[in-house]
Amino acid sequence: MDSASLQQKLMQIDGRGYKTYGQIRGAYRFPRFMLFVDYVQGDPFATPSRLRVRVAQADAGFDARLFENQARRVALEDFIARAFSAAIGRIVQGNRGTGKSGLMGVDRGGQEILERTAALVTDRFVEVRFVAGLPADGRRCLGRGAVAMLLDELPRLVDASLFLEALDSGAVYGHVEAAEDQECLRGQLQEKHLVAFLADGSILPRESGIRDRPLAAGNVVSFQSPPELRFELQLPNRGRVRGMGIPEGVSLIVGGGYHGKSTLLSALERGVYSHIPGDGRELVACRDDAVKIRAEDGRRVEKVDTSPFINNLPFGTDTVSFCTENASGSTSQAANIAEALEVGSRLLLVDEDTSATNFMIRDELMQQLIAREKEPITPFIDQVRNLYREHGVSTVLVMGGSGEYFEVADTVIAMENYQPRVVTGRAREIAAARKSTRRREGGGRFGPLRPRVPLARGLNPRRGRKDKVAAKGLRTILFGREMADLACVEQLIDRSQTRAIGDMVWYGLRQGYFDGESTLTRVLDRLLADVGAGGLDVISPHRQGGEDFECTDLTGDDLAGGPHPGDYALPRRFELAAMLNRLRSFTVRL
Repeated sequence: MDSASLQQKLMQIDGRGYKTYGQIRGAYRFPRFMLFVDYVQGDPFATPSRLRVRVAQADAGFDARLFENQARRVALEDFIARAFSAAIGRIVQGNRGTGKSGLMGVDRGGQEILERTAALVTDRFVEVRFVAGLPADGRRCLGRGAVAMLLDELPRLVDASLFLEALDSGAVYGHVEAAEDQECLRGQLQEKHLVAFLADGSILPRESGIRDRPLAAGNVVSFQSPPELRFELQLPNRGRVRGMGIPEGVSLIVGGGYHGKSTLLSALERGVYSHIPGDGRELVACRDDAVKIRAEDGRRVEKVDTSPFINNLPFGTDTVSFCTENASGSTSQAANIAEALEVGSRLLLVDEDTSATNFMIRDELMQQLIAREKEPITPFIDQVRNLYREHGVSTVLVMGGSGEYFEVADTVIAMENYQPRVVTGRAREIAAARKSTRRREGGGRFGPLRPRVPLARGLNPRRGRKDKVAAKGLRTILFGREMADLACVEQLIDRSQTRAIGDMVWYGLRQGYFDGESTLTRVLDRLLADVGAGGLDVISPHRQGGEDFECTDLTGDDLAGGPHPGDYALPRRFELAAMLNRLRSFTVRL
């Protein structure tokens, strides 16, 4: 069918009941693109209709070098989705009636560049997946309004965003090259024995606690590396860059309040992701296995080995297989570390402001008052070096209230007016000069990392007579009758990641990956391998349902999978594991 057929259908259903819009589901050839109407909403207030537009690559004109590797392809898709979104803001009229009538939207990112399903670039075509609220007057079709949307506005959107000739080619190449440089930067950290790198000239402060854009007014201080930690790294596009490298081991970030300690750590948290040009943190990179650790009062813990930190609990409570429905600050922080290590983290990021004090340190005065045999907690200070020595786990720790950590740190960086200064030598002098009577606690070893096997019986997506899995904002996932609270999972940054996490777990259940034999690490490996091979589309329950539409003039390759999800973003394995660990029905065996 062609665009004239779509126009005819829309004119014929004008004024009829809203469900009549279902007749337009299908595929339509426009002069410069294909339109796929994959899903049609049944009500003007319901979830908007899902559509796709596809342009042949030969017409779109994107140089193959722009998507010759994974980093470049993801960045190009990200740029196209942003361009489509910007065009909506310029072109689409907006509300055309009842409910969501006349609205269009596409999933686009914030300051980070994530792998998404909103756009797809191959050597054959360029595609954007978007949603549209088909116009209504009450519960009746506004067919003429739909004609204006789909046959006037939509072609202009496509012309403005899916053809290289219509875009700022310099901005396109700059976006792609910046993302590739950031991937390369992260890839060099391990071979250089670094856990993070911050380029000179970076802008770390943000506008506010709720606005993630770079601070652009007032006292903006660009980052400059101290000579002792200055490194030069070679990038494929930008060439040589200079900045501060944070070595492996135990690193302290110290300094007075409001001097940039937590701002630096926040930049490192987000350094596991690539950033858009102009963000200020484009060349701030952190090892991609970094996990932010914090206390999380009230969370559930399921058979986690907290014994390196918690022992000798009252009533003989088992801490090798520790369970609780209501963890304290210290036990939750111990569990968060064990869970991160279990699935592969080898870099912990810790801020004293969000940590349990009794988990971080027990000073000499408290040791004198409360005997060791009466204190079940082995503080982090007495295990942090064991973690590095036995398991190669580094720690970057923001600490402004206790100098006890001077004795266990390899590197001490003081932040002064948002600038770093190396004070390792002075910290060691201070520690050596003091006659401390504090005793090391907890023995001399951290011990093994214990794997767990997740069980399918703890993961039930059924709610009433249907399966129900949904993201409720950024920090909550509904899974059947259970809610996973991710409020303290700070490296989860996009609702589309949250949505993908829920559906990845659901997909894993359908595939039988929670078989009662595979460890949690093995389950995550299989899930991420499937996504790596087939893209995030593979996890969609609609795709699995085989809801292909009929169209005689398209190939099966064009129709594969039915309604395509345009609102997923790739999560990391650590946030995926975090969701499982916070689902109150989650069950494992050891």
